[in-house]
Amino acid sequence: MTASTLHGPGLSSMTGFARSGGQARAATWTWEMKSVNAKGLELRLRVPPGFDALEAEARARLAARIKRGTVHAALNLQRPKPEQVARIDRAKLDALLEAVSAIVLPRGIASATLDGLLALPGIVEIVDRDEGGAEELEPGLLAGFDAALDGLCAMRAGEGRQLGRVLGGRLTAIAGLTADAQSAPGRTAEAVRERLAHRLAEIAGAAPALDPVRLYQEAVLLAGKADVREEIDRLAMHAAAATALLAEGGAVGRRLDFLAQELGREAGTLCAKSNDAGLTAVGLALRTEIEQFREQVQNLE
Repeated sequence: MTASTLHGPGLSSMTGFARSGGQARAATWTWEMKSVNAKGLELRLRVPPGFDALEAEARARLAARIKRGTVHAALNLQRPKPEQVARIDRAKLDALLEAVSAIVLPRGIASATLDGLLALPGIVEIVDRDEGGAEELEPGLLAGFDAALDGLCAMRAGEGRQLGRVLGGRLTAIAGLTADAQSAPGRTAEAVRERLAHRLAEIAGAAPALDPVRLYQEAVLLAGKADVREEIDRLAMHAAAATALLAEGGAVGRRLDFLAQELGREAGTLCAKSNDAGLTAVGLALRTEIEQFREQVQNLE
């Protein structure tokens, strides 16, 4: 299988940016969204005063589309200066007219006129014309939020496809190096016997009177330390599991990160147990590839 076919279409990165705008009832708005890497999902929403009710619905819509990452969403709302109009407090005016009509005026005193009553404090107020509140604008604002979210998800998916190709290439290299370790000349039975015999000769030369049973125990111990079959098997198993996750797609970043840690652990053990220069070189190359693989996995949802 080639690197280009190892990744699934559902992979997404955790980074992206999008913007959307709209207009309604003389108001214009712009949503800006950006997302960055995070261990979980977090929405940091910034809206103008009076629009806090948007947050619960925005969180629900975001959680339905995105599984990991810190998402910053900001609403920039602009309205023209509202027209000012006169508003008469009819209740106060009616009460005042009733009170005035009940007064018996002395001869020569004119009754109060309407314009005089309207000039009294509290009867007429100059207020801004009602252009509609958050409730009237909410459907359009949520539609704009969805549009920005669509753009953000599209960008994350595009980067996810590129990450899939890169990660697939890394896994191909890891599988190839694992095969090299499996077939390393230093792991042949003849090479192992030769190194073991040389080491035992060194021990026997340093201590000629060493008991044969002790020599046998040393031989068993040395052979066990040099055996890296389990590490190679686990490297192949973890690489295959990671390849399957890439093909599965979706929010697999955490599971891939775990497998990357396990791959790194096995490669480290292989290097520590190796007593052959060629096998050690393969192990070091494996550690390099695995580290680069894990660095890229950190960007995956």
